[in-house]
Amino acid sequence: MAEIQIKNVAKSFGSYTALHDINLTIANQEFMVLLGASGCGKTTLLRIVAGLETATTGEVWINGRRVDHLPPKDRGIAMVFQNYAVFPHLTVFENIGFGLRMQKLPNDEVKRRVERTAGLMHIEQLLKRYSGELSGGQRQRVAVARALAMEPDVILMDEPLSNLDALLRLEMRAELKGVLAESKTTAIYVTHDQVEAMSLADRISVMHQGRIVQAATPIEVYRNPATEFVAGFIGNPPMNFLPAEPKGRCLWQVAGLDLQGPDTSHPLNFAIRPEDVSPAAEGLPATARIVEPLGAHLLVTCDVGGAMFRAVLDSDLTVKPGDRLTLAPNPGRVRWFNPETTQAVA
Repeated sequence: MAEIQIKNVAKSFGSYTALHDINLTIANQEFMVLLGASGCGKTTLLRIVAGLETATTGEVWINGRRVDHLPPKDRGIAMVFQNYAVFPHLTVFENIGFGLRMQKLPNDEVKRRVERTAGLMHIEQLLKRYSGELSGGQRQRVAVARALAMEPDVILMDEPLSNLDALLRLEMRAELKGVLAESKTTAIYVTHDQVEAMSLADRISVMHQGRIVQAATPIEVYRNPATEFVAGFIGNPPMNFLPAEPKGRCLWQVAGLDLQGPDTSHPLNFAIRPEDVSPAAEGLPATARIVEPLGAHLLVTCDVGGAMFRAVLDSDLTVKPGDRLTLAPNPGRVRWFNPETTQAVA
């Protein structure tokens, strides 16, 4: 059992507040991703859970035990950093078993754990080699294996794949998710890469300016963003926004198109993802400005009512800059936001 509870955690550096009253519960064996842009506070929060940083206020609980007063070695955690941090003068076997040796475990137990985690990371054939003879991807596997060999209650990862090339990152993402599911370890993973977050997470906590603005499953965050920030941050390309004018009860006009919407008198912003529009006889009038072929799709950047609007269209369509289009939004995928609060409106 390795549930993590973060209760009312705040962190200030002098007059600067890095974290504002964070409350988050991470279930046993859950893979939680902290996602956000640089400076949002995600690494600071991870370091507070690890014990590498002290919270200004608040509590951290692991396994029903308060740990924020304990040193990192007594918290039942392991960490994997962005830098591989493997010892060049040690073999892969010795690197993976380093922490176990520090705990003075019997040789048989060290051998069992090293061989098990090396097998999980598919590096069992490298155990006798030195880290200087390994590729970047192999060294990263060694770092993850070393953390898992400690059989921790919790594993904390701070952008561990960011130094790898695109193909290796894809391969490691798939392996990492399977390995952590098999090892039954609770994980917190920090990244600014939304593709990494969407593909790995059981839940994503989207952070912005020291706050968690939404914590939900990847599909929920993608389909039902809680704020305009989440809608604009998640998705590549991000959501489109257009101002909406009220025309009557539950009726709104967006760039000349009448749409059913929320029953409110407040001004609203209409939002739709680029892949949720399609050419039709009736829809949003658009003028193509930039056309980018992306294999199976075309990414078309348009002008709609004087605002930039992106559409992901079938590559079989012939679209050129200057062409006039009519783009119909999928009614079930339209979202609405209050422009004053930036919060979603049901």
